[in-house]
Amino acid sequence: MGKNLLELKSLDVSEIRSILDQAQAFHDGQVFRGCEGRIAANLFFEPSTRTQYSFHVVDEKLGLRVVSFNPAGSSLQKNESFYDTVKTFDSFGVDLLVIRHVENEYYNQLTGRVNAKILNGGDGTGNHPTQSLLDLLTIRQQFGGFEGLKVAIVGDLLHSRIAKSNIWGLTKMGADVCVSGPPTLLLPDIEKFGVKVYYDAREAVNNADVILTTRMRMETQDKSFLPSLDEYKRLFRVDDSLLRYAKKDAIVMHPGPIQRGIEISARVIDSKRCIINDQIANSVAVRMAILYILSQIGGGMQ
Repeated sequence: MGKNLLELKSLDVSEIRSILDQAQAFHDGQVFRGCEGRIAANLFFEPSTRTQYSFHVVDEKLGLRVVSFNPAGSSLQKNESFYDTVKTFDSFGVDLLVIRHVENEYYNQLTGRVNAKILNGGDGTGNHPTQSLLDLLTIRQQFGGFEGLKVAIVGDLLHSRIAKSNIWGLTKMGADVCVSGPPTLLLPDIEKFGVKVYYDAREAVNNADVILTTRMRMETQDKSFLPSLDEYKRLFRVDDSLLRYAKKDAIVMHPGPIQRGIEISARVIDSKRCIINDQIANSVAVRMAILYILSQIGGGMQ
């Protein structure tokens, strides 16, 4: 994994397994507070609830001291650049930089120029490695592994950094991945990712073990992407009628924040098949594992 965690596609299978194994140990009750004296700066330049505050919990559990950041009350309001703002915190001598930013691959301007280790908490529409790793852990807990699993990713893949990271992670671990969504919200040449594409969601979820939905970005949608939200719900919302095509024990997952009745019907959200709360619980274990690994000398896998 090296010094930083920026993209899931840069990890090999053995590294992913090591992270999941360590996360499972933390999930099962292993206690570790060997990070006392280290400082993590959580720099969220984009709003977040689950990712940002799960990192706060993780910092407390590992014994890290945390420096939080509010863009609205920072020198960004005085036209300071993103790069110079991050360099300020690096110059303070923090050990870890947990960063989320709206710009794709923002970290390219930081790698090799900061001393602290960088953990990508989400970049634009590009990557979200920690979310994907917690999804992988949740799936492994349910099925024991990935080989032979059919995973359907349904929704807006064009704007979803989580969908991209999950495709890289799931295909690398041996799952059979297919995708479905409005043609305007699918990535160009998405077949090159090693997935099957279905424009009918019923075909995508047919005999699926796992259904992963994405958040509809209502703040960025317009008629060029989505003519009608009602049409989207009719064709791609995960509800009882769509679930009839999946396996009886299929699980439904969502990265949050969820919009009830849009990506998933309220009835399915409140059913036992939807395991969103398991994902949230696993977010702490996975991010504990990653911060623990990155905090070791050299940031290597130990």
